[in-house]
Amino acid sequence: MKLVARLLIITVVFALGLAAPAGAASDSPVLARIVKNGTLRVGMSGSQPPLNFKAKDGKMKGLEVDLSRALASLMDVKLEIREQPFGELLGALQAGEIDMVLSGMTITAERNLSTAFVGPYFLSGKSILAKQDSPLVSAQETGQLNQANLRLAALAGSTSQSFVEVLMPEATLVASKDYDEAVAHLIAGRADALIADYQAVALTAFLNPKENLVASQEPLTIEPIGIAVPPGDGLLLNFLENALDALETSGTLEALQKRWFREKDWLQDLP
Repeated sequence: MKLVARLLIITVVFALGLAAPAGAASDSPVLARIVKNGTLRVGMSGSQPPLNFKAKDGKMKGLEVDLSRALASLMDVKLEIREQPFGELLGALQAGEIDMVLSGMTITAERNLSTAFVGPYFLSGKSILAKQDSPLVSAQETGQLNQANLRLAALAGSTSQSFVEVLMPEATLVASKDYDEAVAHLIAGRADALIADYQAVALTAFLNPKENLVASQEPLTIEPIGIAVPPGDGLLLNFLENALDALETSGTLEALQKRWFREKDWLQDLP
């Protein structure tokens, strides 16, 4: 069954059961607002291909864009993607500026203290990107990176930054406002290695053959990536849990992962 047909069937089923009792609005303010206004506001960085990125034509594309579109379709509302720096996304969520975050957000206990999560919709892990002649690309444990003479680039506000700060305190952290800046630090020699999710570093090495960049073959961690939503909205959580389950059961989620992780035709859309 094709992806569009899967989504159509799931949308019809969910539309039949989406209407909530009148008293539910006070118990689920975010879901009630989404349904009332007919718009789902999703925050993402726009700089994390293949999860999300701004294409040459100015449109947002990626696995998380397609997943957000599927969720909006199940809710029978319009999708509004709001692009913000990764480090500002959870703040925007807490301020009510967006309804949820889909932006390679790792589910952690610390984040869960103030944010609810649904998922994961895929698993990732921290990996290393370095120059081909660097011994760091073969590092298999964090101790090999915990050296005072090393400069490690990581996305500011991400679990990669926390990973460096907690497990490699001797190294110098080079915090970057976005992933592209972190890559630029590595290429220019302002960082000895870049710490990021495996999918991101593998793609970066593939896209920059002239820079002699190499990604480590095995991730150093296993990290669940999920949808971040405001706490205290049980009906929204319930809806999203059921939606992800339906997308997974129908094969839609697997099709999206295949599209963005294993196929390469989308590379022509990168700026």
